[in-house]
Amino acid sequence: MKATYDPKTDTLTLLLKPGPVAESDEGKPGVILDYDADENLIGIEVLDASRRVAEARTMQFEVVE
Repeated sequence: MKATYDPKTDTLTLLLKPGPVAESDEGKPGVILDYDADENLIGIEVLDASRRVAEARTMQFEVVE
């Protein structure tokens, strides 16, 4: 998984799985879901991220077992 924040476009992108995007859907306004050819979710884009995500420039990652 890879997360990137672009301050120029104020976009937060979460890449869940590498591969080509076959289809995109705006699940909610400002949240774009990317799917591969098998309809698996492979990415999430958050537009206007600084308004929607607390601390868009930082990230914590935790594995819960």
